[in-house]
Amino acid sequence: MSSNVLRIERSGPVGRVWLDRPDVRNALNGALIRELAATFSAFAADGGVRAIVLGGSGKAFCAGADLAFMREVGGYTWEQNRADAEALAEMLWTLYSCPVPVVARIHGDCYAGGLGIASVCDIRVVAEGVTFSLSEARLGLLPATISPYVVRAMGEQAARRYFITAERFGAAEARAMGFAHEVCAAEALDAKVEELVAALVANGPMATRACKKLVQDVAGREITPELRAETARRIADIRASAEGKEGVSSFLEKRKPSWLLP
Repeated sequence: MSSNVLRIERSGPVGRVWLDRPDVRNALNGALIRELAATFSAFAADGGVRAIVLGGSGKAFCAGADLAFMREVGGYTWEQNRADAEALAEMLWTLYSCPVPVVARIHGDCYAGGLGIASVCDIRVVAEGVTFSLSEARLGLLPATISPYVVRAMGEQAARRYFITAERFGAAEARAMGFAHEVCAAEALDAKVEELVAALVANGPMATRACKKLVQDVAGREITPELRAETARRIADIRASAEGKEGVSSFLEKRKPSWLLP
């Protein structure tokens, strides 16, 4: 895969996607939104991909919307604005619903739509000194399209504050609210990301995807008889699968499972 706005790499079962517009701090425009959606769709369809790292080239993760793009949409009709917002919404959903676990490597600035992209990832590793902001209200706008994911990622109470104040906040605040899973020195960022990637690829490939979907499907749901039956069915399905049988057998026989063998 090649792109003018992304750098896409593949190393065995691990895909790496870099927002690659460093001259504008990886700001979002129409091309970047389209390419992200296409890239994650391709990885989702590839059964050999077991982890994806998403990061930014240069000095920032993503500074939000591109200024030139903002000038362009400033002249849009309501219908054009709706179509543009729906393209962003589709991209975010594609990343969120990707069955492969996604690790966000966050450094520098992470603003507005960039914070939305970080929110759809499963694990967020944040460098000390990162600055976050949901800056839309400062421009007379609102973070509508990213809101379902941001509220889930940082929690309702934190979202209430940062949506309406547009304040900047740092890595420590992000960790305190649960948005950042790991915070480390900038020079340790890649090592921490690789540690988490190694943990992901050590697990059963099907089980890892199933675990990701399980969280998405049960989060916030009432624990009804239907949900209890559904979760029982899921564990029965995976126990009866070839991967489930191999995983249990390898554990009991004190050997590596087949997915770890060369």
